Amino acid sequence: MSAATNHLEGRTVIVTGAAGGFGRLLAEKASALGANVGACDIDADALADLAGERVEIGTVDVGDLAAMRAFADRVVARFGAIDVMINNAGVMPLAFYADHEAAADAWDRCIDINIKGVLHGIIAVHDQMISQGRGQVVNISSVYGNAPVGGAAVYGATKAAVNVLSESLRQESLGKIKVTTVRPTGVPGTGLAGGIINVEAVNPVLGANKDQFYDKLAQVFSENPPARLTDEDSIELAALAPGQIADQVIHAINQPWGVSIADITVRASNDDYIV
Repeated sequence: MSAATNHLEGRTVIVTGAAGGFGRLLAEKASALGANVGACDIDADALADLAGERVEIGTVDVGDLAAMRAFADRVVARFGAIDVMINNAGVMPLAFYADHEAAADAWDRCIDINIKGVLHGIIAVHDQMISQGRGQVVNISSVYGNAPVGGAAVYGATKAAVNVLSESLRQESLGKIKVTTVRPTGVPGTGLAGGIINVEAVNPVLGANKDQFYDKLAQVFSENPPARLTDEDSIELAALAPGQIADQVIHAINQPWGVSIADITVRASNDDYIV
């Protein structure tokens, strides 16, 4: 694709979980490229200032299929189409099975958002995209969906489910809906870490790299972080910023209709995750 080519101009993109973090960046970046955006989230107050000439906002719980359908209908009524659906909303309640008393409610919510929310997003736009003759669904998965690790049984299972939902949709809708699965690594700054139930549950995904991971993290968040660990042009970049992953999602949707970037894992080049 030429650097000057912008395929997003005039397309309509829905982003779930758009009130903050990664989802907000996606909504802003898509709008800046000339896309019409449907930005929805359960947090109405944080979403409010996104509203604009190109942005339709909606207070939506992705676990509520009727609410997702109603928002999709509003987007079509305003912009005439839905070209891209980005199922971004998600939570990450890492915990061990032994933590079940503290984690049970968060695990239920995780299943409702990470699995049902993605399914509801697909259902809400499916018929519209089929009737249009084209569309794209982007599902945000995780490296945690690649393989089971301790401390992430429920979260990893939800992301593995996202992978299956994505590939099944791709097979069923060839020539009508292209499907992209995005598997980010751990990204400080997205807010997902705030949902962790037991901080020790992070350790199994690091394996033998645990000590060096925490050493690098301490340096990254120190008063004088070293450029070798924080400069995106350094091969030793230790962790991605949310905007760097958002840029890769925008790249995946800013393509000709005939080109599908179907499955991407986005990591920092000095990433310590073992999955």
